[in-house]
Amino acid sequence: MERAEETLYAVNDPIAAAWIQRASPNARSLDTFYEPGKERRHIYAAISDEIVARVRTGIDLCAVFYGHPGVFAWAGHDAIGRLRAEGFRARMLPAVSSMDCLVADLGLDPAPNGCQSYEATDFLVRRRTIDTGALLILWQIGFIGAWHYEPVPSMRALPLLVERLLQLYPADHETILYEASPYPVSEPIVQRLPLASLCEGDVSPIATLAVPPRDEPEFDRAMLARVRRLRS
Repeated sequence: MERAEETLYAVNDPIAAAWIQRASPNARSLDTFYEPGKERRHIYAAISDEIVARVRTGIDLCAVFYGHPGVFAWAGHDAIGRLRAEGFRARMLPAVSSMDCLVADLGLDPAPNGCQSYEATDFLVRRRTIDTGALLILWQIGFIGAWHYEPVPSMRALPLLVERLLQLYPADHETILYEASPYPVSEPIVQRLPLASLCEGDVSPIATLAVPPRDEPEFDRAMLARVRRLRS
């Protein structure tokens, strides 16, 4: 940001915006693209167009997105792909995503049982084959079916998510509502609720839902024996 001639940014808190403005005096917010009632895919396409258009003028541009720029950030991927196709040098730098924070804050290691990760609307409208013996993470549970931008997301679709999960897990199965802290001096927001009571929780629109494994996955003992023989 400090070396760029111009910075475009989309962040969700004023402190981050102020820091970006200090680091890059020519920074400009992308908030103006978020028009109430406009389809999200059109908003993201317009942001991609803006990034591409500014690079085409020959300037050294930095685009900043909150969290990880490649996680639930279609515009960044699209702009980079288009610019590379036109011969421009474009790259994405890794950052800390909500997934990284979740693993650290909740102590949920995806290694022992595996991990499944879905956007909540996608999870509902596609009949995914879910392994209940693995950790399940559902993103953007406050934006289910929100194909149009709403300044204040509605939680009216949350009962549909609970209905679907009750087909897979018992009513008393623990679920974890998680919201990462954007600041190192504050704590994350964590609520642990039985699945059947999920709609009764104080659910933030930007919360992530973590569903721990229901049971231990079975071993394929024949395959386990073959693997062991390889080591003997």
